[in-house]
Amino acid sequence: MNDSHAVVVGGGIGGLSAALALHRHGWRVTVLERAAELREVGAGLSLMANAVRALDALGLGPALRDGGHGEAPGGIRDRHGRWLSRVDAADMVRQLGTTALGVHRATLHRTLREALPASSVHTDATVEHVEPGPDRAEVRYRGTDGGHTLAADLVVGADGLRSRVRAQLWPRHPDPVYAGSTTWRAAIAFPDPVPAAITWGPGAEFGMVPIGAGQLYWYAAVNTPPGGHAPDELAAVRERFGDWHDPIPALLTATPPEVVLRHDIYHLAEPLPSYVRGRVALLGDAAHPMTPNLGQGAGQAIEDAVVLGAVCAGGAADVPGALAAYDAQRRPRSQSVARASFTAGRFGQQLRNPVALALRDIALRLTPGRATLRGMARYADWSPPAG
Repeated sequence: MNDSHAVVVGGGIGGLSAALALHRHGWRVTVLERAAELREVGAGLSLMANAVRALDALGLGPALRDGGHGEAPGGIRDRHGRWLSRVDAADMVRQLGTTALGVHRATLHRTLREALPASSVHTDATVEHVEPGPDRAEVRYRGTDGGHTLAADLVVGADGLRSRVRAQLWPRHPDPVYAGSTTWRAAIAFPDPVPAAITWGPGAEFGMVPIGAGQLYWYAAVNTPPGGHAPDELAAVRERFGDWHDPIPALLTATPPEVVLRHDIYHLAEPLPSYVRGRVALLGDAAHPMTPNLGQGAGQAIEDAVVLGAVCAGGAADVPGALAAYDAQRRPRSQSVARASFTAGRFGQQLRNPVALALRDIALRLTPGRATLRGMARYADWSPPAG
């Protein structure tokens, strides 16, 4: 263990991944989480090959493969159940070296937390100010016992979509904007075999992903103005998707109303000019909040963490140089993925025009599955830095 100290603001998947990556390279890490309890609120995740490789680099791949579900062959269907595009699992492994992995968010969060020293995580800690350096950084936060100030060689802003660190250090940068869709999510008990698949309808999408242990994660998204809520969100999903193809009605029947989550989708329409200011680095949704249409949000955050750990492997001796390398490696890729994800949503879930829908569906049916996989590989074929 060297004497380098990093403060990570945010105890979500990105923050814990960053803490673990730095800890594995000998850093002393303090995680500050403003919630009273360290837990992940959410349903499931589909981790593409790049995310699985990043988790392997953190030493967590075997545990998550045991606790998750290697995705069954699936693809894209229309609302009547006709396949528009199929993905073969064997071809995916040949193309990408591994299959995707469906996992409950809580399983991933718990696995990350348990890999860190318990003393490194502080809950009920609200960060009020970050001083970025240049020689040392400081973090002022308020806990249950009053105010505190921590000196740090490195601060990682991993505090999510509405990042206070980003807002403080980039005060003139536009906030995330509404992407045009709202989404419902739930993780349920559903032991019957189901492929990992997406179904598209006009301005709507329904997805399903097995996540292991007899559980399944489903999500639904529609075009709608922001800020909407229903007295019974499950009833709202049934009204829109209840007559779509099997097994969608059965999934909704198996869903307890109280587990359904609803969130509007936001993204950072104007990318940041840098992820670094002084000795502070942004990571995950704090740096590049993106739409979920490529299933890459969590994967990009975990990639960020692995790269950050690798460039900082030498400790505090050259943090500015390490962060310059981090920004150079991560900003172009993550912003490219964010742009592609937004575009995928516009031509997938959000598409409504009947003529455009028909042309898109024909094009999908005529595209060979291996060509579709090559398109996926543009974003999923990533490997961690050596060492």
